[in-house]
Amino acid sequence: MNIREKLDAYARLARIDRPIGTLLLLWPCLMALLLAADGMPDLKVLAIFLVGVFVMRACGCIINDFADRKLDGHVERTKNRPLASGEVSSKEALTLFVMLGLFAFGLVLMLNPLVVQLSVVGIVLTIIYPFTKRFTNMPQMFLGIVWSWSIPMAYAAQLGEVPHSAWWLFAANWCWTVAYDSMYAMVDREDDLKVGIKSTAILFGSYDRHIIALFQLAALLCFVIAGWTADRGLVYALGILTFIGFGLYQQTLIYGRERAPCFKAFLNNNWAGMLLFVALGADFYFFT
Repeated sequence: MNIREKLDAYARLARIDRPIGTLLLLWPCLMALLLAADGMPDLKVLAIFLVGVFVMRACGCIINDFADRKLDGHVERTKNRPLASGEVSSKEALTLFVMLGLFAFGLVLMLNPLVVQLSVVGIVLTIIYPFTKRFTNMPQMFLGIVWSWSIPMAYAAQLGEVPHSAWWLFAANWCWTVAYDSMYAMVDREDDLKVGIKSTAILFGSYDRHIIALFQLAALLCFVIAGWTADRGLVYALGILTFIGFGLYQQTLIYGRERAPCFKAFLNNNWAGMLLFVALGADFYFFT
């Protein structure tokens, strides 16, 4: 394998070719920065978080594939991943993970001590998450914590503290993450049952669509409260209505529990998050 092929394998290991995870991590992080800063985040903080989201998502993908390296080859969707196919060795993957993790830690060292402390918790959660699929049927609920950890970090970076209002956005994103990652888990349910990977899609069984809908509703309510505590107005309300529309559309996609539509429903959450973020930003622009 030449250098170009090896770099391509590293890029695919870090999912640079599949930015959906980065985007789903990005929108709530940006919303947190907007809410913490009343619409005008510090440019240094904004730049650090933009780079940090990209790097930490890559770290999460690498450690996830390392944990699943002996299982991914048995799952249709993941059998060609670089670790599962042998393009990248376990040692190479761990080395890349450590390098990116140190880079991310270097970024937060430019911020205040509270952010540094929270970042240590974040990297520990990132490392633990992939292994939760071995001993709990609710790894998506743990992922919700990992995926939402940038929210208190964003508030801490902007304000030097994490106010009570921040946890409404945290709760909203936690519920939303559980919902869309359960859709994602529905895609792999049959393969996961064969290899012994646990998920909420398996746990929820025939009630999967109904429980996902409850998490979507809970996310919606928490997003509403997060906006209300920040005195957001009409444009944000329109964003909430759009978020409802996306949720209803996703429910139609997962109705038949078929792989392709379930995956499409998962991907559709990027648009839901992006438009809610845009609505929040526009609301600050027009009503502040």
